[in-house]
Amino acid sequence: MQDIVKINRNDNVAVALRPVSMGETICVEGTDVAVTEDIPQGHKFALRDIRSGEEVVKYGFRIGYAKEDIKAGSWVHVHNVKTALGDVLTYDYIPDGRDVEPTDHVFFDGYRRADGKVGIRNEIWIIPTVGCVNSIAKALEAQAGKLAGGTVEDVIAFPHPYGCSQMGDDQENTRKVLADMIHHPNAGGVLVLGLGCENSNIPVLMDYIGEYDKDRVKFLQCQDVEDEMETAMGMLEELAAYAGAFSREKIDASELVIGMKCGGSDGLSGITANPVVGAFSDILISKGGTTILTEVPEMFGAETILMNRCKDEATFEKTVDLINDFKNYFTRHNQTIYENPSPGNKKGGITTLEDKSLGCTQKSGSAPVCGVLAYAEPVKERGLNLLSAPGNDLVASTALAVSGAQIVLFTTGRGTPFATLVPTMKISSNSKLAGFKSNWIDFNAGRMVEDMTKEQAAEELFNYVLRVASGEKVKSEAAGFHDIAIFKQGVTL
Repeated sequence: MQDIVKINRNDNVAVALRPVSMGETICVEGTDVAVTEDIPQGHKFALRDIRSGEEVVKYGFRIGYAKEDIKAGSWVHVHNVKTALGDVLTYDYIPDGRDVEPTDHVFFDGYRRADGKVGIRNEIWIIPTVGCVNSIAKALEAQAGKLAGGTVEDVIAFPHPYGCSQMGDDQENTRKVLADMIHHPNAGGVLVLGLGCENSNIPVLMDYIGEYDKDRVKFLQCQDVEDEMETAMGMLEELAAYAGAFSREKIDASELVIGMKCGGSDGLSGITANPVVGAFSDILISKGGTTILTEVPEMFGAETILMNRCKDEATFEKTVDLINDFKNYFTRHNQTIYENPSPGNKKGGITTLEDKSLGCTQKSGSAPVCGVLAYAEPVKERGLNLLSAPGNDLVASTALAVSGAQIVLFTTGRGTPFATLVPTMKISSNSKLAGFKSNWIDFNAGRMVEDMTKEQAAEELFNYVLRVASGEKVKSEAAGFHDIAIFKQGVTL
C-alpha cells in the first residue's frame, strides 16, 4: 500500500493514505519531507513552504489560500486554509473535451416495458400524492407484501410530506417528481394513492403524467371510497398480475442510465472511489450508455473543468446557468456559497468546498458533457449529463432516479445506510470502512491504493453493475431500505 499520494505534478500538498506521525520523513518524487506534526489518514501536508495568501494546490487546481505561512511538512487543513469562493462568476468557453472511443457491446438481463423503456427491477410501487395518506400507503405495503413472488420482486410504498400546502416551484417540483416516478421503468405496476382534497390531487397530476398504460398504473382517491384498504388491495392484485407477466430478457448495456453521487466523503474519496466511478462512467459511455452527475454545489470551484468539456457552446451556456442559478439560490436565502464541507467531511480531510468539488467531479470521468437537466427533467441525451439538484444525499439521489437512473452509485468515505427508490450502491473510498461497515458497503474502491489500478477497479465495478442490473441486490436493497426526498425551496402554507 502507498503511504502518501501527490495527485498532480503541480500540487504543493500531498495526501496521507495512512496516519503519518510527527518526525517521519516521507520521500515525495525524490525529495524528503520531514513531517512536523501528526497527519491523519486522508489529510494533507505541505510539500514545501507555502506563504500566507499563496494558493494551496491539489488535483492541479487551487483549493483555497493559505491563511498564514505554512512550513513544509505541516498539516494543511481548515486552521490554515481559507476558500477562494464567494461570487457569481462569468465564464469563457475553452473546449477541452475528447470523445470516448466506442467499445464492444455487452448485455444484462432486464425488463422491457410496453413503452420501450428498460427497467432493472420489476416492483409494485405505491405512490402517495400527499403526505396525508402516507400511513395508508405503508399499511398497504405491509399487507400487499404477499403479492411479491414469481417475477414480481417487491411491493414498496414511498411516503413523503408534500403534495399540499405548497406554492410555486415547490408545488411544481412535487408534481414533476411524482409523475416521473409513475413512469419509472423499475416499476412493473404503480398505484397512485391520493386523498382527494390536496393541491396535487390526481386530476391535477394527470396533466403532468400524460400518456400512461392503464394496465400498469391505477389511481385511487381515498375520500371517494368507503374502504380504501379493500379497494386498494383489489387494484394491487390486478397490478401484480400485470407485472407478473414480465420476465427478464437480454438487453444491451447501452440502455443503462446510472446516477453518480457522493456523500460522507473523506480525503480519499477524490483519490479512489470517485475516480473509479469516473472510469466506470467512461466505460459505460463507450458502450452507448448514459450517466448523470448531480449535486451542483459540489461543482463550485471545479465547474470550469465540466464547462470546458461541454460538447458545444449551447451546452456550455446551459452549464453556466446551472452553476450560477444555484449560486443565486444560495444568495437569495442570505447564505454563503462556500459553507459546504460537513463536520464529517472535515474530519475526513476535506478542507474547503473547492477541495470537495474537485474530488466530487472526479466521478464525471473524461467524457464530454452531452446534456444539462433541470430538476426532475427526464434524461434525453446519451452520454454524460449534469443534473440540477442540491448536495443533500437523499434529495440528490431521488433526483437522479426520477430523471431516469435505474441505479445510483454512491461513493462514501464515512458510510451511510440510506437508499432511494432505485438500487443505491455504496462504494467505499477506503478499505477500513469497507471492513467495518460490511453490512452497508457494496464495493471497496479503497483497493485502488493497495493492490489494483483504477482501470482494474473500474472494470470490476462495471461487471458488478451489470450483475445488479440483472437482479443481484445491493446491501441497502436487501435490508429493505427505500426512501425519497423532494427538493423544497420556498414557503409552506
